[in-house]
Amino acid sequence: MRVVASPRTEYAKTDDGAYIAYQVVGEGPLDLIFIPWWWNHLESQWEDPLISHFLDRLASFARLIVFDMRGIGLSDPASLKELPTLERWMDDAKSVLDAVGSPQAALLGHGDGGLVALLFAATYPERTSGLVLVDAYALLAADDGYQGWDPGVLDTALAGFADFWGSGNPAWVSLVAPSQATNVAFCDQLARLERRSVSPGAAAAMQLVIGHLDVRPALAAISAPTLVLLHVDNSYMPPFFGRYLAEHIPGAKLIELDGGDHLYWVGRPDATLDRIEQFVTGAQTQARVERVLATVLFTDIAGSTGQAAQLGDERWGALLGRHHEVVRRQLDRYRGTEVKTMGDGFLATFDGPARAIACACAIRDAVAQLGLGVRAGLHTGEIEIGDSDVAGIAVHIGQRVSSLAQPGEVLVSRTVVDLVVGSGIQFSDRGEHDLRGVPGTWRLFAVDE
Repeated sequence: MRVVASPRTEYAKTDDGAYIAYQVVGEGPLDLIFIPWWWNHLESQWEDPLISHFLDRLASFARLIVFDMRGIGLSDPASLKELPTLERWMDDAKSVLDAVGSPQAALLGHGDGGLVALLFAATYPERTSGLVLVDAYALLAADDGYQGWDPGVLDTALAGFADFWGSGNPAWVSLVAPSQATNVAFCDQLARLERRSVSPGAAAAMQLVIGHLDVRPALAAISAPTLVLLHVDNSYMPPFFGRYLAEHIPGAKLIELDGGDHLYWVGRPDATLDRIEQFVTGAQTQARVERVLATVLFTDIAGSTGQAAQLGDERWGALLGRHHEVVRRQLDRYRGTEVKTMGDGFLATFDGPARAIACACAIRDAVAQLGLGVRAGLHTGEIEIGDSDVAGIAVHIGQRVSSLAQPGEVLVSRTVVDLVVGSGIQFSDRGEHDLRGVPGTWRLFAVDE
């Protein structure tokens, strides 16, 4: 039975001016925002009785918030030359929560949507009452010490999305919903939803970007109660992906369910919904806010000692004051949080790595007009927030990265590079480095001008 006959579609405006379509269904005692895999169509999904049943069930115990991410469905479209990034999609979810007046919500991430939910939970713990992941993952491609798909095979498969997108091809349906592969009506309905959500070219382009996203660095920073659900016979998203999440998210609970369908509304959805309801309605513990995922930025003026000696205390002090004004102006512009100044440098944090990179480049260019050269270093990781400072290994790494930057250079860790895949930001490899006091070697990259 439908909770709302025809949910009203509203629009939330993001900080960068995008319009995100959303709906609110139900009047439960807690907020639940559902982030399904990346393609969707907010209004067409209600035409499918299986999807509407799943959503109605969620709305029976929570105020359900659903939305189309930018580039998808009813939200603002995206250019193939400038596809949405994971950071932007996370911002979309935050903007929707702001628009509906939700200070805190449980996150439900399915498949690729789990990437957004994971990054949001790590970045905004104070707004996350709980996290549920259904057949989700942290990285699709295999990596050293990480089980995943062969990178070459993965890229070939993802690039082929355009060949069958919106066609109802039974071979495709047999991967994501094997129990319905011979159901012609189901195949047609799925094809129609695909066509309405995004074009074939955009589907292939977005899937290639998603295929290289890596949120493993965010897992340790998640403090909200977390439930990982996986289906043991899911060949599209094998169980090892979910098991990795459960092993690396602190305190996460893992439940393995029978079934091989990846689509959340197919197979035995009520078994999944039972677990979600039980967990969410009994897991409204306030998230700890001491640890968050953040991008750390360190800056300092190259050759400051020599310039200070040449200019004298008074002139140098005036120039340094102008430098501080310029830096703070850019931090405000890019939503950075100033932690402290350190002589001629700054320590700041950001809730998104792409913004942090843009801010570092803007600082570098702006202070150059003052005749100063700035070095900048960035790293994304878990930090501990105190009353007036931040701490943790991520802060230490960011400082070490900054110390290796050349004048006028913005240097970043590999973690930052992996998190901004699809943003269009270009990097030059600066090779492997030992970071004093940090185990192992670290590959660093310079942001191209």
